[in-house]
Amino acid sequence: MHQALYRKWRPQTFDDVGGQEHITSILRYEAEHQKFSHAYLFCGSRGTGKTTCAKILAKVVNCESPVGGNPCGKCEACRLIESGAATDILEMDAASNNGVEDIRDIRDEVIYSPSGLRYRVYIIDEVHMLSISAFNALLKTLEEPPEHVVFILATTELQKLPATIISRCQRFDFRRISVETLTSRLYFIAEQEGIVLQPDAARMLARLAQGGMRDAISLLELCAGGNREVTPEVVSESVGMTGRDAMLRTVNAVADADYDTLFGQINEVVSSSKDIAVYWQDLISLYRDMLVVKTTKNASSYLDLTEHETAQLLAAAERFRKETLISHCKLLEDAYFAMLKANAVKRILAEMTLVRMCDAALDSSNEAILSRVAQLEERMLTGTVIPNTSAAEVSSVPKAEPQETKTAMQNQTQQSTSPTIQPTHVAVSQAATNADKRVLRPIRNWMEVVERVGRSSSMDASFVKESRGFTLENGAVVVRFEKDFAMTMMGRDDSRDRLRAAISAVLRREVGDRMLTMEVAGKSEAPSVIDEILDAGED
Repeated sequence: MHQALYRKWRPQTFDDVGGQEHITSILRYEAEHQKFSHAYLFCGSRGTGKTTCAKILAKVVNCESPVGGNPCGKCEACRLIESGAATDILEMDAASNNGVEDIRDIRDEVIYSPSGLRYRVYIIDEVHMLSISAFNALLKTLEEPPEHVVFILATTELQKLPATIISRCQRFDFRRISVETLTSRLYFIAEQEGIVLQPDAARMLARLAQGGMRDAISLLELCAGGNREVTPEVVSESVGMTGRDAMLRTVNAVADADYDTLFGQINEVVSSSKDIAVYWQDLISLYRDMLVVKTTKNASSYLDLTEHETAQLLAAAERFRKETLISHCKLLEDAYFAMLKANAVKRILAEMTLVRMCDAALDSSNEAILSRVAQLEERMLTGTVIPNTSAAEVSSVPKAEPQETKTAMQNQTQQSTSPTIQPTHVAVSQAATNADKRVLRPIRNWMEVVERVGRSSSMDASFVKESRGFTLENGAVVVRFEKDFAMTMMGRDDSRDRLRAAISAVLRREVGDRMLTMEVAGKSEAPSVIDEILDAGED
């Protein structure tokens, strides 16, 4: 029967465990000096060597002649444990044996001496799955077990363990294995198995494993199926991922607002039977890399990329501002979570999100507004945005002669390159002077306010339904009604208090009586300052 590569090449000594030297060095020291703890706790993400180190530790505590803190692998105890015939080494999966009865069985067994080995070793995997009563049954035995018993607990979710359990164990945190260590191990296994593995493919497999040795070896075995050469193309095809070049084409298409290319990319993913969620994860990963390049001085320390890939990433990142990258990351994240909930509409979600990424005006989130304001500030600093004037003011300004126009352009260029921004000599209309300078931010979930008011008074809810709520920079709230009658009715003490309580519940903060203002919306209200800024930035 075929044996999986990750089982076939499981390390048999601490020296063979890669990427966990901070743990194996301590365990070797304890083995050399015969100073073993009564309970160990191995925690870390999947595939980082927890179970492997537990098996090696179980052998070395019973080894008759350890070598350099490692089991010799030749004595009777080592051979017995390696073959799986040792009855004193008990492995238990807490995911399927998580009841208090299972722990009581262990508590009753520990009083007996080992039948053939020096120590009786209990390896409890996924220990966080134990029930509360099972943990309570384990506490006393774990704290003071007999001298011939060693407990080894392994978990991927340390936060779910009670503090009373953690404090009774010698804790070791297993780190994610580096790409270099994974790549080196893959090369070794490929050479021993006669697999042709290209360097770029090995790095792709190591990155896909996300720090897990078992995942990396399993992916290698998957890609090498059929005795074929493992190339980057084979990895992309086997795993269902999209190549980095395709991701860069998508990013550049977003920067150019090239909708044809974007819809073509999604259609290609769907036609190739690849999972759009996997494609989306690759796109999020690329945006993360661009954000790292854009915000750090030593990006190579945080990215596992070749020089050619780094150059491509730099060129793509230069096309976006930091604010735009953050806004796009938020859109990609929201779309990904939506894809996990609605599997049938992944394609529609992907296409809609990419379109919104091309046009910031289609997104009303705070991140999108921040990106648009940053774009406007940049244009103002370079002198490419001039406040709008009325038609009458434009007609009253005399036309400049060619020489005057040239001089004005030179003066404007000098102003834009100077460290301080000079005031722009443009007449301001009387309407703009008298406009409402408050920055009104709409309360998006206003219908929830209506619903809360309706729980106490359906009549008040009918008035509030025809209104709109806004927040100001100082935290105050402005409610605008369409008619004077509605504002008058809601101005009564009980109705006003009912409205204020509903707004406080929706905003999740107390809105005092003085912080609530009611007014009637005018027929031709002047736009707010933020609206004028955003409109000028898009012209």
